[in-house]
Amino acid sequence: MSKVVKAKYTAEAVAGFTHRTAMEEAARCLLCLDAPCSKGCPAGTDPGKFIRSIRFRNAKGAAETIRENNILGGTCARICPYDHLCEEFCSRCGIDRPIEIGKLQRYAMEQEKAYKMQILKAPAKKKNARVACVGAGPASLACAAELAKEGYRVTIFEKEEKPGGVLTYGITPSRLPQAVVDQDIAQVKKLGVKFVMNTEVGKDVNLEEMDFDAVFVGAGLWGTRLPDIKGTDLKGVYTAIDFLKTARTKKTEFKPGKAVVVVGGGDVAIDCAVSAKLLGAEDVKIVYRRTLEEAPANMDEWHYAMSLGIGVTTNMAPAELMGEKKLAFAVFNGRDKKSGLKLACDTIVFAIGQKPEDMKKITSAKLNEKGGIAAKSTGKTNLAKVFAAGDIVNGGKTVVEAVAEGKEAAYSIMKYLEKKGVK
Repeated sequence: MSKVVKAKYTAEAVAGFTHRTAMEEAARCLLCLDAPCSKGCPAGTDPGKFIRSIRFRNAKGAAETIRENNILGGTCARICPYDHLCEEFCSRCGIDRPIEIGKLQRYAMEQEKAYKMQILKAPAKKKNARVACVGAGPASLACAAELAKEGYRVTIFEKEEKPGGVLTYGITPSRLPQAVVDQDIAQVKKLGVKFVMNTEVGKDVNLEEMDFDAVFVGAGLWGTRLPDIKGTDLKGVYTAIDFLKTARTKKTEFKPGKAVVVVGGGDVAIDCAVSAKLLGAEDVKIVYRRTLEEAPANMDEWHYAMSLGIGVTTNMAPAELMGEKKLAFAVFNGRDKKSGLKLACDTIVFAIGQKPEDMKKITSAKLNEKGGIAAKSTGKTNLAKVFAAGDIVNGGKTVVEAVAEGKEAAYSIMKYLEKKGVK
């Protein structure tokens, strides 16, 4: 892609706080004794504590609080649904508006990078216990970091070239720059976690034949999902994950098409539409089967998409794709069963969710009804040494929830190893 197009595609959509604006925003904090915002964070990042540090100009203390509690602090600062979590619990909601916790977290993580802070350190003495993590996505990174901080020897196996999972391959860089993901992953590596890339578990290696004391499965949802309608085999039809991954990894210029239609109403759908627009598509539309109020995507993301000239049509579901080998039209039926819509397009992206790949290739652990791994909230499966968490268990939630579940699984693994006497 040209330098101009690439610059637009990778440029951050929203600017962060400067030192002055961060201080002004932190000064609005009521310094609640019970900090309800901290109770609203699934990963326990503790906004109440790090905002207090920022308010008193202790950037290092703020970065320490975030990084010690959330290894993906930089990533979550940009993509967390704050309006539904910590900010919704903010006490200022009853006065005027909540503290912009996400942007303050981003500021603290930017300070960490700017001043080259080294917050997390690997223990001088390693334990003998060895743990394998499948996948290098959010849940595995969080699990591995917690184990490594306690001295366990952890190896992450990842089938892709780069770690990060959905963070690296499934989110538009205008919302989550790769440099931010790399900064978070660097913290995991500094703890001594070993990364084995380009290695697919179940194909290139068999964990059950390897000498690991425990196994954590944090694989993402990479199985493709298309609607059961005519025309999905036409050229120009993509699933969301394939579209986003191609856009981010294609070495030569990626042309999304002139007229692009994205089907879906979540953050992933908006990422696809924004990517298409920034990569040069002339006309981009999002079509969603429900109302805008029912759409799961963050409203700020909707506003950003619309500011780019991306059209939005609601209450329409895909019915048929038309064309001679190459996509030419997409037909939709109205929710009211009376209306209809026919759009000319050369590309259509279905952002209607992903599904698990074949988990039986990875582990003999019991699966759930959706093909993911059946595990308790502690990460325990029906196999004593196998643990699982994140999207492969919950069906696909937020990154911060994957971090929380990965941490919980790590604690369960520690208890399991201690009980077995493996040190």
